[in-house]
Amino acid sequence: AKDPGLLASQILSPVAMLASALSLVTPSLVTPAPGRVAPMQRSADVSMAAKDSVTAGQVAGMAAAVLAVGVQSASAGPFTRTDIASLTYQQIKGTGLANTCPVVEQVDGMKTEIKVGGNYKIDEFCLEPTSFQVLEEKLTKSGVVTEAVDTKVTTRQTYVLTGMEGDLVQKDGKLTFLEKDGIDYAPTTVQLPGGERVPFLFTVKNLVAQSDGATSSISPGLKMSGGFNVPSYRTGLFLDPKGRGTTTGYDQAVALPALQAGGDESLFKENNKKFDVGRGSIELKVTSVNAELGEFGGVFVQKQPSDTDLGSKVPKELLLKGQFFGTVVPN
Repeated sequence: AKDPGLLASQILSPVAMLASALSLVTPSLVTPAPGRVAPMQRSADVSMAAKDSVTAGQVAGMAAAVLAVGVQSASAGPFTRTDIASLTYQQIKGTGLANTCPVVEQVDGMKTEIKVGGNYKIDEFCLEPTSFQVLEEKLTKSGVVTEAVDTKVTTRQTYVLTGMEGDLVQKDGKLTFLEKDGIDYAPTTVQLPGGERVPFLFTVKNLVAQSDGATSSISPGLKMSGGFNVPSYRTGLFLDPKGRGTTTGYDQAVALPALQAGGDESLFKENNKKFDVGRGSIELKVTSVNAELGEFGGVFVQKQPSDTDLGSKVPKELLLKGQFFGTVVPN
């Protein structure tokens, strides 16, 4: 028979060794070792970044410039068409750059006036809102006043209108832009400080914008304004929680059978779905022009109604401000 004391010492020996090893490792887990404050970049990442014409650091810098101040104050950024065209899909993916408009490329000694004569059109027209406000009436001592309330965008970064085009003609001596095609609408939702969410269709469909005076050229200082259509936020196939719609679904709330025989006048707007088309207005001011490349850009202010939930709600007025970009090319 083996000595019990010997067996105990043989069992406890590995435990003691493990405890001794942990006592040596634990302090390094609690107290950071010198030189480990900033994470080191992996050598593989460095070698791959060195092979790219646009490094990962530059792409990160571009993304940081756009996203550092948040969605509300997103900037069109210092990125020209040439800069954006030099990036691959993988380099743009996830950075937010796809939700921005280019800026006019600045060149020393460039001409800043684009002569428009004959058959021309505006191409690659882009609108990037950087401020979303809801106009609300407020009761004050001096009476009811309308004030612009700042909001927070709850939509993902997909609200920029881009790729729009249309004829650029002269009517009564004024330059006139007739928008025809492109990504000219974007369903967007903003949230008021009280938590109420306001959905709207950001759009400039069928925009007709004229210059404020007779002119035949585009140069810094040119102002254009006009109106456009604002289609319904919902389409005909949309069904509300009660299964009601415009072209399909129920005619009334089937969950309330007692009202089917009459007495549902209070629910008339909820039951009578309709496709509302509102009107909006926009003002544009050109601040930069590159005649050699046919590029121009500037700032805009836009006013348009919000969603009516297929006619059941009174729309709110929205005030949007931002930057725009476009090119003038022969039609």
